[in-house]
Amino acid sequence: MPEPTVLIVDTEAAFYARALTAQAPGARYVPAQSVEHALPLAGEARVIIGLAPRLSADLLRAAPRLEWVQALTTGVDNLLNEPAMRGIALTNAGGFHGPQMSELAILMMLSSARNFPQILNNQKTATWDRWEQPLLQGKTVCIVGVGAIAETLAALCNAFGMRVTGVSDGRSAVPGFAAIHPRAALPEAVSGADFIVVLTPYSAKTHHMINADTLAAMKPSAFLINLSRGGCVDEPALHDALSAKVIAGAALDVFATEPLPASSPFWSLPNVIVTPHIGGFADIYAQQALPIVARHMAEWLQGGTAALTDRQDRI
Repeated sequence: MPEPTVLIVDTEAAFYARALTAQAPGARYVPAQSVEHALPLAGEARVIIGLAPRLSADLLRAAPRLEWVQALTTGVDNLLNEPAMRGIALTNAGGFHGPQMSELAILMMLSSARNFPQILNNQKTATWDRWEQPLLQGKTVCIVGVGAIAETLAALCNAFGMRVTGVSDGRSAVPGFAAIHPRAALPEAVSGADFIVVLTPYSAKTHHMINADTLAAMKPSAFLINLSRGGCVDEPALHDALSAKVIAGAALDVFATEPLPASSPFWSLPNVIVTPHIGGFADIYAQQALPIVARHMAEWLQGGTAALTDRQDRI
């Protein structure tokens, strides 16, 4: 019996193919650098591996033998809602994003508090302008969503001498957190914080959980940092709060519409830092994801889709 074909769609596809050939033998691993390269190769694929947002409906429909999709991302929202995924097993890759997400959160806190974008603008115009530089030490950060990433971030914040609080309905006490508030107490939780970092997964329950009421409860000197999903924040309400200086500023890595349209006012607001959904990225991302992919591949080779753990299509 010929080996099953596994199509890998990623800029690091060749790396995954080599590594999986050694770690999970028994399949034919076919690398493709892009969806365009993958389309003519999809006909025989029983498995597709790739970043969820980049796996198009056209690619899925081009794979009539497809049994399983292994996402290289934690978020798989687009695949869960894709009709072409009906009857297809789906697994994701998570649990390793703590370092990169946490480092970006620290960068955003430092850059926002110190107004670092203005420092860079001054460099371009050879402007020597000095002002007091706020410290993270002694500040309070409230992390909305207390999962594995939040624990990594809390450890870094504690190292900076910050006080860490959290918002969660699933956990009431976590090492590194001075206090955990339920979601119903979100306004109270954010009212005492200098930084609010949104890390909660997006769902119907967390849709627009950061809204006008939440923003009004924040200190005028506080900064909002969103690293989760754009839908967790009511963007029109945030725009109004930033324009009226209800809060000091925001650093946003995710948006309701991505890529962020050129017409979005967030690009030009002086108290906003925009990054292009880079929170989960890292220069060692493939090495981080590989153990999860290899484990799932071994499960599938041994017992098919019924043996796969961490199935997202069953949620």
